[in-house]
Amino acid sequence: MAVDHIKALNYAKEGKWDEAHRLIQPFSDKTSCLIHGYLHRVEGDLSNARYWYNRADVAMPDNTLEEEFSRLYQLVTSV
Repeated sequence: MAVDHIKALNYAKEGKWDEAHRLIQPFSDKTSCLIHGYLHRVEGDLSNARYWYNRADVAMPDNTLEEEFSRLYQLVTSV
């Protein structure tokens, strides 16, 4: 699973939103929901982003997209 998380974040970093979304969409674990929420923040769909952060049992963060990407990347690479 962690490899899929890293791959999805790498796609997002490369600006490949569709690929990242397609890869992460089938999963419902907490980390996948966080990444899914982040992707919808990148897209600008904040209501959908809130939904996915809520599925991960956290409030949507009030940080920059860059800060959130770094936080998520650290999360998935520290496992």
